Amino acid sequence: MATENKNLSVYDKATIPNAKDLRFGIVVSEWNSEITEGLFNGAVSALLDCGAVEENIIRWDVPGSYELVYGAKKMIKKHEPDAIITIGSVIQGETKHFDFVCSAAAQGIKDLNVLYDTPVIFCVLTDNTMQQAIDRSGGKHGNKGTEAAIAAIKMAVLGN
Repeated sequence: MATENKNLSVYDKATIPNAKDLRFGIVVSEWNSEITEGLFNGAVSALLDCGAVEENIIRWDVPGSYELVYGAKKMIKKHEPDAIITIGSVIQGETKHFDFVCSAAAQGIKDLNVLYDTPVIFCVLTDNTMQQAIDRSGGKHGNKGTEAAIAAIKMAVLGN
């Protein structure tokens, strides 16, 4: 696994722009909520640590990772945040459903980045096992939500 020797929660705060004047949207999948809640908590903690104001963080929940794209699109139109983090967790099963959901979520989030001027950050874990997801959502490899929050801050100020 690419994250095996990397802690996803480590960042150099001195290199991160201050987020106090930025608005963030976070769209969270309810599926595998034990994982997505850990990712959400990591993202919010990092945003606040980098100066974001709690009132400037908007959370919407959607049923699953497939629905993240629609939720993010609607959030862009309704709230005009400076960046959106999409949080999901898809764990390999015995059918091809995993492949379709992962591909649709990745392609849809990519499409939002092409269509809109709001950066949409991909924080969807696509793991083979529940243990891998646990390890990347606050476990031994840190928290991918933290990494996504840092990416959101950097992308929100890109070009400003």
